[in-house]
Amino acid sequence: MRQKIVPCLWFDRQAEEACNFYSAAFKNTRVGIITHYSKAGFDVHHMPEDTVLTIEFEIEGLRFVALNGGPLFKFNPSVSFLVNCDTKEEVDFLWSKLSRGGGPALMELGSYPMSEKYGWLQDKYGLSWQIMLIKNHPIQHKIVPTLMFTEAQSGNAETAANIYMNIFENSALDHIMRYGQGEEPDKEGTVKHAGFTLEGQSFAAMDSKRVHNFNFSEAISFMIECRNQVEIDHYWGRLTADGGQEGVCGWLKDKFGFSWQVAPLILNEMLRDSDPDKVARVTNAFMAMKKFNISMLKKAYGGTTK
Repeated sequence: MRQKIVPCLWFDRQAEEACNFYSAAFKNTRVGIITHYSKAGFDVHHMPEDTVLTIEFEIEGLRFVALNGGPLFKFNPSVSFLVNCDTKEEVDFLWSKLSRGGGPALMELGSYPMSEKYGWLQDKYGLSWQIMLIKNHPIQHKIVPTLMFTEAQSGNAETAANIYMNIFENSALDHIMRYGQGEEPDKEGTVKHAGFTLEGQSFAAMDSKRVHNFNFSEAISFMIECRNQVEIDHYWGRLTADGGQEGVCGWLKDKFGFSWQVAPLILNEMLRDSDPDKVARVTNAFMAMKKFNISMLKKAYGGTTK
């Protein structure tokens, strides 16, 4: 089954370099479709024609998109990627590779109550990874995107997970662990760690009442690949409800400030067309949109697509 929700990582102009870095760190990787900037929209994106726009790549079965978006947004630990490992040697190997030339260790590699070998680091691009040894149960998904609800959003992890599970199909709560008495500053009953499934994919959420001075940003968004306008309307309406914010070019923020992209699959096909005039027309059309309108994109494209 094709992955429905794809983490999108916003880089300055380092997308190609980062893909090579992650390919060297992980054993099972693959680079997929690459798109490029066209002349159209230069006044907005300021990227030279033929500069790499996006790179689709896969790590341990999880598909990502790396975006060269410029210096607007920076990674922070509000979103991290938990890597489940089945040997201590794998933990050590990944820690060594991902920490090379990187940022701080947020939790030093060592023994903790949740795992005898665990660490949390920021790599050289600022992207956060939790590397954990898993024992006594099978690993279903190697990499799990993890949302940390901090600052004003602290305490909302469970509510957010429930809302997401009501929006997406094939969803379930896998487990939930709560803070107890004496674990201040975190409030008793809030989420220490919750695992849940959306569209058959694994995600996690946690609350943290500690002072972090960061929250969700557009540096990491989840792109929802939509087959038709009905899906676009559904996700756009549900995710902007009750305080969410509409953005441009299919981007939005939900009520918790987390960023999503609601995008039609057909758009990638249009942007890979060999006719630069078609690509320019489609680019100019979608850059003027908030929620994507597939009919208008097809009209701008001026041809037929499968």
